Amino acid sequence: MGYLVAITVLWAFSFSLIGVYLAGQVDSYFSVMSRIVLAALLFLPLLRPRRLRGRQRLVLMGLGAVQLGVMYIFFYQSFLLLSVPEVLLFTVLTPLYITLLDDLMFRRFSPFHLVTAAMAVLGAAVIRYRGLDGDYWLGFLVVQGANFCFALGQVGYRRFSAGLPDELPRFSVFGWFYLGAAIVALPAFLWWGDATALPATPLQWGVLIWLGLVASGVGYFLWNIGATRVDAGSLAVMNNALVPAGLLVNLLIWNHDADLLRLTLGGLIILASLLVNEWWQRRRAPHSA
Repeated sequence: MGYLVAITVLWAFSFSLIGVYLAGQVDSYFSVMSRIVLAALLFLPLLRPRRLRGRQRLVLMGLGAVQLGVMYIFFYQSFLLLSVPEVLLFTVLTPLYITLLDDLMFRRFSPFHLVTAAMAVLGAAVIRYRGLDGDYWLGFLVVQGANFCFALGQVGYRRFSAGLPDELPRFSVFGWFYLGAAIVALPAFLWWGDATALPATPLQWGVLIWLGLVASGVGYFLWNIGATRVDAGSLAVMNNALVPAGLLVNLLIWNHDADLLRLTLGGLIILASLLVNEWWQRRRAPHSA
């Protein structure tokens, strides 16, 4: 859980950094490609190819292609259609995708996880729900594409990692994850990117380098490690913890308007969902022993 909390704090800044400094200014496909390439360069020196079989490498690359490559394409496009708070609002369905996909992959059904995920959805919706005028449905669907890819990648890595030896250092094989993402990001930029809309200021380059090396490189590695060490309910809840964290950063640093009462109430509901899930796990543990 510690990894998930730390990366939630780290990622809370990413929404505003993208929305304020990159969206509509730097080509979104270039932003995606640069983040993934930088993350790959961080992990390639640590890669030990012989520690995974050929099929395992392909699976890990496929997870990276979905969780990072395709997800980032959806994610960055959403900032062209929606504001930062709206993007945050529309991520509230991610916990439901996680719980359902986790049950599907591990061939079980845990209705209580759906309850805790629904509580987290309620908390996030309380924070940012307001009537949205205009044609925002396309933006909503684009964010849902990102949510589904992110959820599928997390749950898939949980299943994949469960089949690896405990003694295998995960950092020694995680480079395959970023290589898979790069296979999606590089052609996407070449086919659809705008080479005339590259970063124009040192600040924009600095934001991209930070997002690539830290938010993507360190962040996705530790988040996926954390995802293997908690149950699906806690993982689903922590996905929505990004909503109050991201809004708080947006409010305190960039002075965007936010309803403090809704922020507080929604954050408490999300915290309650995590506590309820922890209580359920402890209650169930003696019966499963």
